[in-house]
Amino acid sequence: MAASRARLTRDGLRVKIVVQKVRVAGTEYRVIRPAGPLKNGALYKTRSHYEMYVDRTDGRRVGTLWLLAARSPHSLVYLPMRTTPAVPGIGEDGEHPLDLVLAPRTAQLRPSRWKRIRAGLRAGNAARQLHTAGVPERDLPDPDGDYRVPDDPKEANEFLLRKDVYAETLLLTGGAAAFREGARDIFAVTKYGPPEAATGLYIPGACNYHVCRPVHDWGLDTRNMRDWEQLHVEFCPRWAR
Repeated sequence: MAASRARLTRDGLRVKIVVQKVRVAGTEYRVIRPAGPLKNGALYKTRSHYEMYVDRTDGRRVGTLWLLAARSPHSLVYLPMRTTPAVPGIGEDGEHPLDLVLAPRTAQLRPSRWKRIRAGLRAGNAARQLHTAGVPERDLPDPDGDYRVPDDPKEANEFLLRKDVYAETLLLTGGAAAFREGARDIFAVTKYGPPEAATGLYIPGACNYHVCRPVHDWGLDTRNMRDWEQLHVEFCPRWAR
Protein backbone atom coordinates (compact mmCIF):
# COMPACT_ATOMS: atom_id res chain seq x y z
CA MET A 1 0.00 0.00 0.00
CA ALA A 2 3.05 2.32 -0.01
CA ALA A 3 2.19 3.75 -3.41
CA SER A 4 -1.33 4.57 -2.26
CA ARG A 5 0.06 6.74 0.54
CA ALA A 6 2.05 8.91 -1.88
CA ARG A 7 1.76 12.63 -1.20
CA LEU A 8 -0.12 14.89 -3.53
CA THR A 9 2.22 16.20 -6.24
CA ARG A 10 1.86 18.73 -9.02
CA ASP A 11 0.72 15.91 -11.31
CA GLY A 12 -2.04 15.16 -8.81
CA LEU A 13 -3.77 18.36 -9.97
CA ARG A 14 -3.46 17.70 -13.69
CA VAL A 15 -6.03 15.86 -15.74
CA LYS A 16 -6.49 15.02 -19.41
CA ILE A 17 -9.76 16.41 -20.68
CA VAL A 18 -11.90 16.65 -23.80
CA VAL A 19 -13.56 19.99 -24.55
CA GLN A 20 -16.64 20.17 -26.76
CA LYS A 21 -19.17 22.84 -27.70
CA VAL A 22 -22.83 22.10 -28.25
CA ARG A 23 -25.57 24.52 -29.32
CA VAL A 24 -29.05 23.93 -27.91
CA ALA A 25 -32.02 26.30 -28.24
CA GLY A 26 -29.78 29.10 -29.49
CA THR A 27 -27.28 28.82 -26.63
CA GLU A 28 -23.79 27.38 -26.98
CA TYR A 29 -22.54 25.27 -24.09
CA ARG A 30 -18.87 24.49 -23.51
CA VAL A 31 -18.51 21.06 -21.91
CA ILE A 32 -15.43 19.59 -20.21
CA ARG A 33 -15.18 15.88 -19.53
CA PRO A 34 -12.35 13.46 -18.68
CA ALA A 35 -10.47 12.21 -21.74
CA GLY A 36 -10.58 8.61 -20.55
CA PRO A 37 -13.31 6.64 -18.80
CA LEU A 38 -13.59 6.60 -15.01
CA LYS A 39 -13.04 2.94 -14.15
CA ASN A 40 -13.08 3.43 -10.39
CA GLY A 41 -15.36 6.40 -9.88
CA ALA A 42 -19.08 5.68 -9.57
CA LEU A 43 -22.21 7.55 -8.46
CA TYR A 44 -25.47 5.99 -7.27
CA LYS A 45 -28.86 7.21 -6.09
CA THR A 46 -29.84 5.23 -3.03
CA ARG A 47 -33.12 5.32 -1.14
CA SER A 48 -32.09 8.25 1.02
CA HIS A 49 -29.08 9.98 -0.55
CA TYR A 50 -26.43 9.98 -3.28
CA GLU A 51 -23.36 7.77 -2.91
CA MET A 52 -20.10 8.32 -4.75
CA TYR A 53 -17.32 5.72 -4.65
CA VAL A 54 -13.74 6.49 -5.70
CA ASP A 55 -10.36 4.84 -5.50
CA ARG A 56 -7.21 6.92 -5.06
CA THR A 57 -6.38 7.46 -8.74
CA ASP A 58 -9.82 8.21 -10.14
CA GLY A 59 -10.77 10.05 -6.95
CA ARG A 60 -7.98 12.52 -7.63
CA ARG A 61 -9.15 12.88 -11.21
CA VAL A 62 -12.69 13.56 -9.99
CA GLY A 63 -11.46 16.02 -7.35
CA THR A 64 -9.33 17.89 -9.91
CA LEU A 65 -12.35 18.18 -12.19
CA TRP A 66 -14.31 19.73 -9.30
CA LEU A 67 -11.48 22.28 -8.94
CA LEU A 68 -11.57 22.86 -12.69
CA ALA A 69 -15.31 23.58 -12.44
CA ALA A 70 -14.48 26.27 -9.87
CA ARG A 71 -12.09 27.86 -12.40
CA SER A 72 -14.39 27.52 -15.43
CA PRO A 73 -17.37 29.84 -14.84
CA HIS A 74 -18.76 29.40 -18.35
CA SER A 75 -18.25 25.65 -18.79
CA LEU A 76 -20.09 22.53 -17.71
CA VAL A 77 -18.01 19.70 -16.24
CA TYR A 78 -19.46 16.33 -17.22
CA LEU A 79 -18.41 13.10 -15.49
CA PRO A 80 -19.89 10.04 -17.22
CA MET A 81 -20.20 7.62 -14.29
CA ARG A 82 -23.14 5.40 -15.25
CA THR A 83 -20.91 3.12 -17.34
CA THR A 84 -18.31 2.60 -14.60
CA PRO A 85 -17.96 -1.08 -13.69
CA ALA A 86 -20.26 -1.87 -10.77
CA VAL A 87 -18.84 -1.42 -7.29
CA PRO A 88 -18.80 -4.81 -5.48
CA GLY A 89 -21.88 -5.24 -3.31
CA ILE A 90 -23.76 -2.34 -4.90
CA GLY A 91 -27.05 -2.79 -6.73
CA GLU A 92 -28.77 -5.13 -4.30
CA ASP A 93 -30.82 -2.45 -2.51
CA GLY A 94 -32.13 -0.51 -5.47
CA GLU A 95 -29.11 1.74 -6.07
CA HIS A 96 -29.37 3.46 -9.43
CA PRO A 97 -26.24 4.62 -11.32
CA LEU A 98 -26.05 8.27 -12.35
CA ASP A 99 -23.82 10.60 -14.32
CA LEU A 100 -22.65 13.86 -12.71
CA VAL A 101 -22.62 17.41 -14.09
CA LEU A 102 -21.07 20.38 -12.29
CA ALA A 103 -22.63 23.60 -13.54
CA PRO A 104 -21.37 27.02 -12.43
CA ARG A 105 -24.26 29.43 -11.99
CA THR A 106 -22.75 31.69 -14.63
CA ALA A 107 -23.14 28.92 -17.22
CA GLN A 108 -26.93 29.33 -16.78
CA LEU A 109 -27.76 25.70 -17.51
CA ARG A 110 -31.43 24.78 -17.69
CA PRO A 111 -31.56 21.19 -16.41
CA SER A 112 -34.20 20.29 -18.98
CA ARG A 113 -31.67 20.95 -21.74
CA TRP A 114 -29.09 18.49 -20.46
CA LYS A 115 -30.39 15.47 -22.40
CA ARG A 116 -30.08 17.33 -25.70
CA ILE A 117 -26.64 18.66 -24.76
CA ARG A 118 -25.44 15.13 -23.99
CA ALA A 119 -26.83 13.87 -27.29
CA GLY A 120 -24.86 16.59 -29.07
CA LEU A 121 -21.66 15.51 -27.33
CA ARG A 122 -22.14 11.98 -28.60
CA ALA A 123 -22.89 12.93 -32.20
CA GLY A 124 -20.46 11.35 -34.63
CA ASN A 125 -19.50 14.69 -36.20
CA ALA A 126 -19.06 16.54 -32.87
CA ALA A 127 -15.71 18.33 -32.70
CA ARG A 128 -13.45 17.33 -29.80
CA GLN A 129 -10.39 19.10 -28.43
CA LEU A 130 -7.96 17.16 -26.25
CA HIS A 131 -6.11 19.08 -23.54
CA THR A 132 -4.17 18.53 -20.33
CA ALA A 133 -5.64 20.85 -17.71
CA GLY A 134 -3.71 21.91 -14.65
CA VAL A 135 -5.06 23.50 -11.49
CA PRO A 136 -2.81 25.39 -9.01
CA GLU A 137 -2.36 23.45 -5.79
CA ARG A 138 -3.41 26.54 -3.84
CA ASP A 139 -6.94 26.05 -5.21
CA LEU A 140 -7.37 22.94 -3.07
CA PRO A 141 -8.54 23.78 0.47
CA ASP A 142 -6.73 22.01 3.28
CA PRO A 143 -8.27 18.50 3.54
CA ASP A 144 -7.79 18.72 7.31
CA GLY A 145 -9.41 22.15 7.60
CA ASP A 146 -12.88 22.86 8.89
CA TYR A 147 -15.86 23.28 6.60
CA ARG A 148 -17.48 26.54 7.51
CA VAL A 149 -20.08 28.55 5.63
CA PRO A 150 -19.58 32.33 6.07
CA ASP A 151 -22.16 34.26 8.07
CA ASP A 152 -22.54 36.88 5.35
CA PRO A 153 -25.48 35.75 3.13
CA LYS A 154 -23.80 36.85 -0.12
CA GLU A 155 -20.58 35.02 0.70
CA ALA A 156 -22.49 31.98 2.00
CA ASN A 157 -24.35 31.70 -1.28
CA GLU A 158 -21.06 30.74 -2.98
CA PHE A 159 -20.86 27.64 -0.78
CA LEU A 160 -24.34 26.36 -1.62
CA LEU A 161 -25.26 23.83 -4.29
CA ARG A 162 -28.54 23.45 -6.12
CA LYS A 163 -29.48 19.87 -6.92
CA ASP A 164 -31.44 18.68 -9.95
CA VAL A 165 -31.82 15.17 -11.34
CA TYR A 166 -32.57 14.90 -15.02
CA ALA A 167 -31.91 12.27 -17.71
CA GLU A 168 -30.16 9.91 -15.27
CA THR A 169 -27.80 12.70 -14.22
CA LEU A 170 -27.21 14.50 -10.94
CA LEU A 171 -26.73 18.16 -11.84
CA LEU A 172 -25.08 20.33 -9.20
CA THR A 173 -25.18 24.09 -9.71
CA GLY A 174 -23.16 26.42 -7.52
CA GLY A 175 -20.37 28.92 -7.06
CA ALA A 176 -16.63 28.37 -7.15
CA ALA A 177 -16.40 27.97 -3.37
CA ALA A 178 -18.91 25.11 -3.40
CA PHE A 179 -16.90 23.17 -5.97
CA ARG A 180 -13.61 23.78 -4.14
CA GLU A 181 -15.15 22.52 -0.90
CA GLY A 182 -16.41 19.42 -2.71
CA ALA A 183 -12.91 18.82 -4.06
CA ARG A 184 -11.54 19.11 -0.52
CA ASP A 185 -13.78 16.28 0.66
CA ILE A 186 -12.94 14.06 -2.32
CA PHE A 187 -9.18 14.57 -1.91
CA ALA A 188 -9.47 13.89 1.82
CA VAL A 189 -11.07 10.53 1.05
CA THR A 190 -8.24 9.65 -1.37
CA LYS A 191 -5.67 10.69 1.24
CA TYR A 192 -6.99 8.75 4.22
CA GLY A 193 -8.77 5.91 2.46
CA PRO A 194 -5.84 3.75 1.28
CA PRO A 195 -4.13 3.28 4.67
CA GLU A 196 -7.50 2.64 6.31
CA ALA A 197 -8.37 0.06 3.67
CA ALA A 198 -5.10 -1.73 4.40
CA THR A 199 -6.25 -2.58 7.94
CA GLY A 200 -8.25 -5.61 8.95
CA LEU A 201 -11.06 -3.38 10.26
CA TYR A 202 -11.91 -1.92 6.87
CA ILE A 203 -15.45 -2.82 5.80
CA PRO A 204 -16.88 -1.02 2.73
CA GLY A 205 -20.10 0.80 3.58
CA ALA A 206 -19.93 0.01 7.30
CA CYS A 207 -20.19 2.99 9.64
CA ASN A 208 -16.94 3.78 11.48
CA TYR A 209 -14.98 1.24 9.41
CA HIS A 210 -14.48 3.16 6.18
CA VAL A 211 -13.32 6.62 5.10
CA CYS A 212 -16.02 8.94 3.81
CA ARG A 213 -17.02 12.59 3.67
CA PRO A 214 -20.35 14.38 3.10
CA VAL A 215 -20.40 16.92 0.28
CA HIS A 216 -22.95 19.65 0.96
CA ASP A 217 -24.85 22.03 0.99
CA TRP A 218 -28.06 22.10 -1.03
CA GLY A 219 -29.00 25.46 0.42
CA LEU A 220 -32.29 24.25 1.85
CA ASP A 221 -34.02 25.74 4.84
CA THR A 222 -32.67 23.64 7.72
CA ARG A 223 -36.02 23.92 9.48
CA ASN A 224 -37.55 21.80 6.73
CA MET A 225 -35.33 18.80 6.01
CA ARG A 226 -37.86 16.59 4.21
CA ASP A 227 -36.20 16.94 0.81
CA TRP A 228 -32.60 17.06 2.04
CA GLU A 229 -30.40 14.39 0.46
CA GLN A 230 -26.70 14.16 1.11
CA LEU A 231 -23.96 13.46 -1.42
CA HIS A 232 -21.73 10.99 0.40
CA VAL A 233 -18.23 10.22 -0.94
CA GLU A 234 -16.60 6.97 0.16
CA PHE A 235 -13.19 5.51 -0.57
CA CYS A 236 -13.19 2.09 -2.18
CA PRO A 237 -10.01 0.21 -3.20
CA ARG A 238 -9.65 -0.21 -6.95
CA TRP A 239 -12.32 -2.62 -8.15
CA ALA A 240 -11.81 -2.47 -11.94
CA ARG A 241 -8.69 -2.52 -14.12
